[in-house]
Amino acid sequence: MLFGEVSPVPRKLRNIAGQAGLHLTLAIISMHKVNSIVMHAQKMAIFETAANLELWPKILPHYRYIRFLERGLNRNIVVMAAQRSGIPIKWTSEEIIDPERVEIHFHHLKAFTRGMHVVWTFDERADGVLVTIAHDLNFRVKILAPIAEKIIGDFFIGNVANKTLRCMKQYVEARANRVTA
Repeated sequence: MLFGEVSPVPRKLRNIAGQAGLHLTLAIISMHKVNSIVMHAQKMAIFETAANLELWPKILPHYRYIRFLERGLNRNIVVMAAQRSGIPIKWTSEEIIDPERVEIHFHHLKAFTRGMHVVWTFDERADGVLVTIAHDLNFRVKILAPIAEKIIGDFFIGNVANKTLRCMKQYVEARANRVTA
């Protein structure tokens, strides 16, 4: 362990984990994953597309469905279901649409990702609009955090978020080209 790190894991378990090449300390109790892509369309058109969850299963082939439990102008509670390489995944989220800041926030309410905060941002640049999805999660079972980060963060979130961005880019750019042509 590095100087100053504190571990909630008993010394005996740390020693066993250390022999297996794992380091169980408080240094790995939260996850921060960022995925981004530059899109060539109007910023507000991209924002409105991303905020329109009813559209997602139609334009994002890896999304199986989105079911609305509550609907509002700028707040929705939804069950979101996607797949990663044929593996079905499902979670319940609160979506908060912030048109003033041009941001979309998701708070995961159920499933393994309960407590995750996801923020979509849209940054106009010279080469297009940089669309970024940031996922932040504090793991509830600290001892499993290193494994959970690999599975939840790298295997599922990285894959699904990148597919979402690529498919959304294709959709908004095709619409932008149709409008300008």
